[in-house]
Amino acid sequence: MKLLLVEDNAELSRWLCRALREELFEVECARDADAAMWRIEDSRYDLVLLDLKLAGSDGRSVLRRLRREREPTPVLVLTASEAVDMKVECLNLGADDYVVKPFEVRELVARIRALIRRSANNAVSQLSCGDLSYDLASCSFAVNGEALALTPREHRVLEMLLLQHDQVVGKNQLMAGVFPLGAEAGENAIETYVHRLRRKLAATDIRIITLRGFGYILKMAADET
Repeated sequence: MKLLLVEDNAELSRWLCRALREELFEVECARDADAAMWRIEDSRYDLVLLDLKLAGSDGRSVLRRLRREREPTPVLVLTASEAVDMKVECLNLGADDYVVKPFEVRELVARIRALIRRSANNAVSQLSCGDLSYDLASCSFAVNGEALALTPREHRVLEMLLLQHDQVVGKNQLMAGVFPLGAEAGENAIETYVHRLRRKLAATDIRIITLRGFGYILKMAADET
């Protein structure tokens, strides 16, 4: 699941990105309102985490613009203000939820997952490709109903590939989703995780195909060309 974090506090942004990636979310960051809108227009997110206090235009301007343009992406507001009037204003502007700093990461994660499920109207609780399935509520993989044992980073690579199956996922994109900011990791690390996943998926009907110079693509074996 792909999130956009809009937060101008660099230290908090790094900490929160790391914590969310450990919970197997793909996280991209924006430091101000303009960067946030540029990213939202350029990419698709499952949810936006929006701090209200930003340099220049504040978070409410982002929220107003999103809803004015009928952008349906769920928005969870992060703020240090406990004022009821502020909460009511944000909800009236189109926010889907509101969390006051400081907060517990586990509560934030639970709220994120609940909003994403709600945005799908509970119509989709599981993703699949061939005999591989992924439960969105428990963030767990299974093959023909049997749990698939993965390390956290193998899990993240496979999640990113499954969420975009039949589409190319670049190495740089995988690295950004798997490793925390500032981590020293080369492209060979991604190759290692892909190699391990291929071995664990060898008996299934899906394959991870390498497209040299581009990245990887998850496909059913019957669709390989």
